[in-house]
Amino acid sequence: MNVLELAKRRRTVRKFKNKKPPIEKLLRALEAAKEAPSGMNAQPWHFVIIESIEMKKQVREICEKGERQFYEKMKGKLGEWLQEKGFTWEKPFLSDAPYLVLVFADVRAPFAVQSTWLAVGYLLLALEEEGLGTVTYTPPNPKEIEELVNTPKYYKLQTILPIGYPDDEKPKYERKALKEVISFEKFEEKES
Repeated sequence: MNVLELAKRRRTVRKFKNKKPPIEKLLRALEAAKEAPSGMNAQPWHFVIIESIEMKKQVREICEKGERQFYEKMKGKLGEWLQEKGFTWEKPFLSDAPYLVLVFADVRAPFAVQSTWLAVGYLLLALEEEGLGTVTYTPPNPKEIEELVNTPKYYKLQTILPIGYPDDEKPKYERKALKEVISFEKFEEKES
């Protein structure tokens, strides 16, 4: 399958089948992720794979504690959108997924965050190619997760990827047309 087909097919998955994929599928996807470009070729990413039920449970508890506080304060457009889509502070995918991959950036590297997210992009497409689904979940309280997994001082959590075989019938959100997201030479009109 070519990259454009993978990108068009790839969607957010928050529900997973009870069947655990072979670790080799995940490792192949991570092999692709590490090939992403990075500032000064620093390759500032680090991936922590969590498989144990107990660790996944702890991650979920920490995240849901932060989510409760986040949702209590949520107002405006984001709050309305979350409510409309049926999202709550509960994050069962953090314990239901066969794997969690915690993605970290070594912030000592130049362009560490941008470089790490390039690797995440590669990883998302590679997971799709392997028949695996995920959601890029960013917890509201990353420091607590960092403490849980004994994160070195200069590494900062970027996202948590619950990974498994998709069991989510929700369709992919519609994408803007190409003409809406590109300009040649300069923006055609300034937005107010």
